[in-house]
Amino acid sequence: MDIVEAIRARKSIRAYRKDPVSVEVIEEILNIAIRAPSGSNIQPWNITVATGEKLDAIRDGNLEMYSAGNIPAGRRLEGKYRERQMALGIQLFSLIDIDRQDREKREDWVEKGLKFFDAPAAIFISAENTLSDASAYFDCGLLTQAICLTALNYGLGTCIMGQGIAFPDVVRRHTGIPESEKLIISIALGYPDWDFPANKLESAREPLETIARFVE
Repeated sequence: MDIVEAIRARKSIRAYRKDPVSVEVIEEILNIAIRAPSGSNIQPWNITVATGEKLDAIRDGNLEMYSAGNIPAGRRLEGKYRERQMALGIQLFSLIDIDRQDREKREDWVEKGLKFFDAPAAIFISAENTLSDASAYFDCGLLTQAICLTALNYGLGTCIMGQGIAFPDVVRRHTGIPESEKLIISIALGYPDWDFPANKLESAREPLETIARFVE
């Protein structure tokens, strides 16, 4: 897939077919994606892939934590950032027929996210605690983008998920990621279920003239 086409086509996939993704395909994606740049080529990332019983155990653990009243901390945004966040939520909930006042359906949707939207694979990106947050998060962000764009070439969809590491102890327990590494992000990976309404979402972008400066 052409890189420009991939950038334009990439979207968050929130429902997947049951078809498994082979280890060989995931390895091919990661071998390409680790060509992502990093400051001074330090390559700060560690990658953990969970599938099968391990991923199911993480899903179950997330749900247990949530059911026990442990609520993941959300991003506290204000102003235009909050407006953009709200606009996306309204658009998404409209597609999947969740009314703002329907608490039960909203809870079900949160649980679906904690299950990685039933994706057959999840990728966890972590970095050593000795690294600065600025270095670790920026460089791992570049890797994350590279994974998501490369996945499109294999007919796969992704969802970049802070929600997937909302309960880090659960993730560590079932993946073996040590306390010496900070969990940066998770990525749901699988073949998209294009019949699911949420996967038809096209998120908006601000016009270039409102966010870019050209100086001479």
